[in-house]
Amino acid sequence: MADNRRSRVVTEGLARTPNRAMMRAAGFKDEDFQKPIVGVGNAHSTITPCNMGIGAQAERATDALRKAGAMPVSFGTITISDGISMGTEGMKFSLVSREVIADSIETVCNGQRLDGILATGGCDKNMPGAMMGIARLNIPGIFVYGGTIKPGRYKGKDLTIVSAFEAVGEAAAGKLSDEDLKGVEMNACPGAGSCGGMYTANTMSSAFEAMGMSLMGSSTVSAIDDEARTVAARSAEVLVDAIRHQRLPRDIMTRKAFENAVSIVMALGGSTNAVLHMLAIANVCEVEFSIDDIEMIRRRVPVLCDLKPSGRYVTSEFHDVGGTPQVMKMLLSKGLLHGDCLTITGQTIEELLADVPAEPSSDQDIIRTFDNPMYPEGHLAVLRGNLASEGAVAKVSGIKQRRIEGPARVFDSEELAMDAILSDQIRAGDVLIIRYEGPKGGPGMREMLAPTSAIIGRGLGDAVGLITDGRFSGGTYGMVVGHVAPEAAVGGNIALVEEGDTVVIDADHNLLEVKLDDATLAERRARWQPRPPNYPRGVLGKFAKLVSSASYGAVTDKDLFKD
Repeated sequence: MADNRRSRVVTEGLARTPNRAMMRAAGFKDEDFQKPIVGVGNAHSTITPCNMGIGAQAERATDALRKAGAMPVSFGTITISDGISMGTEGMKFSLVSREVIADSIETVCNGQRLDGILATGGCDKNMPGAMMGIARLNIPGIFVYGGTIKPGRYKGKDLTIVSAFEAVGEAAAGKLSDEDLKGVEMNACPGAGSCGGMYTANTMSSAFEAMGMSLMGSSTVSAIDDEARTVAARSAEVLVDAIRHQRLPRDIMTRKAFENAVSIVMALGGSTNAVLHMLAIANVCEVEFSIDDIEMIRRRVPVLCDLKPSGRYVTSEFHDVGGTPQVMKMLLSKGLLHGDCLTITGQTIEELLADVPAEPSSDQDIIRTFDNPMYPEGHLAVLRGNLASEGAVAKVSGIKQRRIEGPARVFDSEELAMDAILSDQIRAGDVLIIRYEGPKGGPGMREMLAPTSAIIGRGLGDAVGLITDGRFSGGTYGMVVGHVAPEAAVGGNIALVEEGDTVVIDADHNLLEVKLDDATLAERRARWQPRPPNYPRGVLGKFAKLVSSASYGAVTDKDLFKD
């Protein structure tokens, strides 16, 4: 055991007798005081199917930690179900929960001076929240994913949670019967696991695998399969070895590791939320990695996988044909991945991928070859212009036209926009502006899955643009632009757009602009007044006060003491 083990401060010396007395009540024996004390951050919850299977994983990890010579101590972390809160005021708490999860892991592990942390997670914010906590601590840590859900089935079609949101739009347009709407609802989510496409949870778990902070092959397991429990046990064994050799998170999460993570996000066709979360984790690690670096990676990495939401297949099917390791090896073979990056196992990325073939199997069509990609460049484009001087993020996979110019339809909340869509007030060629939904303005930067799904369901996905200072679900696709910064609440130009202004979204030229001259914008700015906060107190009030711009990851601890 390394001499700098943190828990030694509470296990040695006469003055520590009271500490040991309390630890004995929690199950410690004499011999346990000489072992590394390892936290198991248990995100089990019956609030959401995403986290329902995590309790069994935590138990297997706890048993494995003991067998490997550590003393495990378990504590709970929270979760918010994005899918359940979507379209409601509750969604404002989703991004906030990322910060709460990070804060709780940091607080427990530092407060109890733990030697290592095995963090589990299922729903979207569990992953980045846990990784931010691990990075803040910089003690040996590993992330264990709860696993993806299996696809639902109804009338011969595979379903995911996005199917239910799109069914609402179809029903409102008269394209789906009440019976079939209920059928989709009853069958979309068949059991435990995170949303089944390459949505945010599966995107982030894959990114962490590529970073070296989770076991190779673990990011796409299914929650109901015993493989998920086996991964938890093996992760515990690897973590104990990492503690003995003091392999620290910030030695693993380097600039190159972030490039690897974003490269895999692009190749998989992953969620726009990955941009926000990778920037946030980089901020914690104090790694120079910006929104412009993400655009640089997009231009060199193609989309190789035919995965929902814009593709055909779900993540459990992707896992069966090689999953994330297969795509990583393909990128490595083309010089698009840094093979020399260290992982939590002590091996490099290249060493772990040594036995993976450089080409996908020819008897499947989920993973494409480089000469037949889904798209020749990545799908998460960073746009700039007078509507987003700090940048915005567009997901350009699955769209037929990459440029739209049309009249602005301006809404100061998600609910107002949703009412207009469902009451048939939106026409082909319109560009919806949904503002005051940013990190400060919402607060909480709600995801706009309900409006985007309703647009798709009404058959307008290729004909209508949508721009917001909020976020999008990993299940979103279409001509949509989010993370607009500066946001409306701080006086960004998105706050100055008026009904009928001509707005341009141009993914080919990375452009987002309203066709107004500087003098007109200045005149409108002189009339603009900031709004009072929607939540002056409580967790949302604190978040709104502290949160940074989306262009820095919407974190709450950036430059706290700078003037």
